[in-house]
Amino acid sequence: MSEALSHSPGLPGLPALSLVPKTDAKQSAKEFKTDQEVRWCPGCGDYAILAAVQSFLPELGLRRENIVFVSGIGCSSRFPYYMNTYGVHSIHGRAPAIATGLSVSRPDLSVWVVTGDGDSLSIGGNHLIHALRRNVNLKILLFNNRIYGLTKGQYSPTSEVGKITKSTPMGSLDNPFNPVSLALGAEATFVARTIDSDRKHLTETLRAAVNHRGTSLIEIYQNCNIFNDGAFDPLKESATRDDVTIRLVHGQPIRFGVDGSRGVVRADDGSLQVVDVAQAGEDRLVVHDAHAEDPSVAFALSRLSDPMTLANTPIGVFRDVDRPSYDELAVAQVARAKEAAGGTADLAALIAGGDTWQVD
Repeated sequence: MSEALSHSPGLPGLPALSLVPKTDAKQSAKEFKTDQEVRWCPGCGDYAILAAVQSFLPELGLRRENIVFVSGIGCSSRFPYYMNTYGVHSIHGRAPAIATGLSVSRPDLSVWVVTGDGDSLSIGGNHLIHALRRNVNLKILLFNNRIYGLTKGQYSPTSEVGKITKSTPMGSLDNPFNPVSLALGAEATFVARTIDSDRKHLTETLRAAVNHRGTSLIEIYQNCNIFNDGAFDPLKESATRDDVTIRLVHGQPIRFGVDGSRGVVRADDGSLQVVDVAQAGEDRLVVHDAHAEDPSVAFALSRLSDPMTLANTPIGVFRDVDRPSYDELAVAQVARAKEAAGGTADLAALIAGGDTWQVD
C-alpha cells in the first residue's frame, strides 16, 4: 500500500492535511459493487449514475475503506447500499451535516453525499446551503428528477409551475428552485450540471469535481420513468439536444446548436442572452471562464434555461475556484489553540473551564 496523497492543498499559512491514502493495487468497477440487489424501478436513471460512479472510482486509486457515501432519504439515497465502500443511509435532508462531521474530523476520507431534489432542497435546504458556503471538502451528487419518487409522485422543489401531480391536481403554484443558481448564490466553489444518460459527460464532470478541494456540487438531471418520465427528453433526443443544450467549456466561446449557429452574448443591460451568431458576430460571444472569482457571470448562465421547455440549458462546470476549505481552516484553528496551550490539549480542563456549575 502506498501512502501517496490524492491532493495537496498548498495553501499558504495552513497546515498540510493527511489526505486520502492511495493504493498500489489495480482496481476495477466490480470491486465497487456490492452483493445487494439494486432496488430501483427498471429503467430508472439512477442505474446509469451508479454504473458511471462505480466505473469511475477505480481511476482514483483510493482505498475503498477510505471512501464514504452519505445519503439522506429518497430513491437516490439507496446509493450507499450498492457501493462497496463505507456508507451511511442517514436522516432526511441531513446528509450534508453528517458528512461535514466526517470530513472535518477525518481528512483521510473521501466523503461523498448522494441526495435528491426533494431531500436536499426541501427539508434539507439549510444544510445544503451552509455546507456550500463553508466549503467543506465534500462531493455532492444531487439527483434532480423534478418529482418525489419514493413517496409516489408528489411535486418537488424543482417541479415546474403548473405541474400536475398527486399533491397538486390543479397544477403547482410554486416557483421552482434552480439548483445551480442556488449553489452559486451560496458562493459554492465548484458547481456543475450533467445528465444521467450522457456517460462521457457525467464521467468528465465527476473527474473535475474530484480534482477540486472544497465542496463540489454536481446537479445530475435524472429521469424518473414512473412518475415523471421524459422530463429531460429535449436534452437527450438526437433531434433536439444540439439545439437546446449549451455545453460549457472553460476558455471557449459559448456557442451551441447545429454547426454552432447560436451563441451567448452580453446584452446592453449587462445580462446574458442567446443570439444567432451570424447576425451578432463571433467577436461578441462570451468566453466561458469557470475560474472567475466573481460568480455573477456563472449565475447569469444558470438563468438562461427555460424551466418549461429546457431551451438554452447549460451543462458542464459553471464555477471552479480555489478557496481554503472549512476542513483546512478548522485544523489550522485547532493547531493554533494547541500551540497557545503549550503544545498540549487538556480536554477535561477545557470542559470544566469558563462558566461551569455544579448541581447537587
